[in-house]
Amino acid sequence: MTFAADDSPPRAPKARRLVLADFRCYAALDLKTQAKLVALSGDNGAGKTNLLEALSLFAQGRGLRRADLSDMAREGGAGGFAVSLELEGEAGGPVQMGAGLERIEGVAQRKFRLDREPIGSARNFSDHIRIVWLTPAMDGLFTGPAGDRRRFLDRLVLAVDSEHGARVSGLERALRNRNRLLDERYSEKIWLDAAEREIAELAIAVASARRETVERLAALIAATSDETSPFPWAEIALEGEIDRLVAENPALSAEDSYRALLRDNRARDAAAGRTLIGPQASDLAVRHGPKMCEARRASTGEQKALLVGLVLAHARLVAAMSGIAPLVLLDEIAAHFDPLRRRALFDALDALGGQIWMTGADAALFHDLLGRADLFEVASGRVSTLSRGESA
Repeated sequence: MTFAADDSPPRAPKARRLVLADFRCYAALDLKTQAKLVALSGDNGAGKTNLLEALSLFAQGRGLRRADLSDMAREGGAGGFAVSLELEGEAGGPVQMGAGLERIEGVAQRKFRLDREPIGSARNFSDHIRIVWLTPAMDGLFTGPAGDRRRFLDRLVLAVDSEHGARVSGLERALRNRNRLLDERYSEKIWLDAAEREIAELAIAVASARRETVERLAALIAATSDETSPFPWAEIALEGEIDRLVAENPALSAEDSYRALLRDNRARDAAAGRTLIGPQASDLAVRHGPKMCEARRASTGEQKALLVGLVLAHARLVAAMSGIAPLVLLDEIAAHFDPLRRRALFDALDALGGQIWMTGADAALFHDLLGRADLFEVASGRVSTLSRGESA
């Protein structure tokens, strides 16, 4: 994992200029910010979330909507798009980052640039920016399937460990390969042995990274929990056979044990058509700390507040571990909170250190931020300034 080099305060890079070309509903946009808090208001469908999605492309993965890149290209455009971000707050001066989709001889190719020079992937951005987000699609996290919580957990890990995404992708490929071999009735044992050796190495690495992040996040939550906060603290833990294996054994011993499990369960896995034991079957267990109940049994409002508290704690962990206060993207964050909880949220966000981008349908939701935030109105793919906050 990546750790801060010393005890100095985390860097807090700010997005100062966002330029879009043929992205979603924006044929062209050049948006400049100066404050630490940025709030975007406007009707549903106006293009607010599109701006957060554009920023999320500078993190690894498919962005906060998990959409196909081709879906991000503007209808009526040339089939590609470009997003440019100017980041301020680096010791060496502003950094310019670019992400987009280009069509070369009819083939769509994802492109990345750092200070206008081509780079291989978004992983190269992690030295300059870390990004976390919360969207309405995550509101059902505690009641939905375990796969949703695994994806949420992997995003938590990826924000502090830029290599985690490659390990997860490698594990998924290796599992598909084993499933294919199991489906071939006459597959030679030597091929299965080799496939399971690769799976065991990747699986233990993935499970170990998840465990370390969960343990560090749980410790931070325990050290900073506040019974009076409107955003309750969460108890978090990993559940799964491989997670118990990793918790109780050194890495090499865990690999050997998991390899034996894979070998002994070939017939069962072949019948199921998939590998039943491994990180792909783990779950993130979350409890509402103050109420001492499973998160899924809490009320809808309590679950929302619990999720916000968890994301705030994660942002603090990212800053502590990477030395970079993350850019925090919060889609439709304030709509379901009463005025008291909204004010508490804004104060908590302001204290994080990094830049915060928020959206909401009603500009009145952000009234308490007048003078503190850059307030923008979004309408039909256009952005106009309502008021400016203090430079940060």
